[in-house]
This record gives sequence, structure tokens and C-alpha cells, in this order.
Amino acid sequence: MLQIGEIAPDINLPDADMEMVRLSGYRNKKNVVLYFYPKDDTPGCTVQALEFSALKDKFADLDTVILGISRDDCLSHGSFRDKHDITVCLLSDSENEACKKYDILREKERNGEMKSSVLRSTFIIDMHGVLKHVLYGVKARNHAIEILHLIKELS
Repeated sequence: MLQIGEIAPDINLPDADMEMVRLSGYRNKKNVVLYFYPKDDTPGCTVQALEFSALKDKFADLDTVILGISRDDCLSHGSFRDKHDITVCLLSDSENEACKKYDILREKERNGEMKSSVLRSTFIIDMHGVLKHVLYGVKARNHAIEILHLIKELS
């Protein structure tokens, strides 16, 4: 598991419009909220994305960008974004690159088979690329407001 005080592992993933987004591109410019969620257009993931979207301007006022990551592809992200008017950036990690670097994959049994699943997790990264909060196994509802409070403490 990642630890507070470490440099956040760099990632370079496509967004819903298939534009590449590199985490290190925000260094010395913005704080980053990197949140991992299991699947587009599911109840908890939709609530989480909508809550982050509703607070996007408040995060922006604190020089913070929000990046949501799941293993869904770019087309799924685009549909999810458009269907629910999600305004935060959604990144596709279909190859599990970021999931592995951030250690958020867990084995779960489903229908008698072991499957890799995403542990809903959030990482707050300061402008210098340092992990300030490492939150594994978070709940979707009201999570965005909790993260906003933690970002305010960085200021």
C-alpha cells in the first residue's frame, strides 16, 4: 500500500475523449484528487461522480483538479459522463496500469470464481506530487465533501 509522504506514482491515461492525461503534468500547478471507482453507471459510482462534479468549482477555487479512474474504456466513460452530466475528468485504466501502481485491486469471489475488483480508494496529492492522504476502501456517498475538507486543510 502507498504511504503518506511518498511521491505519487505517475500515470498517463486516456480520458473520455481519448486525450492523454499525465498526472505529473499537474506538478507545481495543481493539487490532485485521484479517486478510483469500480464501474461506470452503477449506483455508488454515479453518486460519487455526481457529488465530485457538484463540488468541482469549490475544488478549483483551492487549485485542485479531480480525476476519476476506473477500468472502463473511454467510450463507456463518455457515455457515463454524458448521461449524468458529469463534469470531472474520467480516466480509463483498461490495462490496470494505475490500479497496480496505486495498489487498489483486490481478489473477490464471484459465482465461485476469484475475480480482481477495484477497491474504491482516493488519493490526495499536493502540488509537489506528494501523497497527503491515502484512503483505501472509502464509501461513495458524502465522500466528495469529506475530501473537500481535507483539501482545505492543505491550504
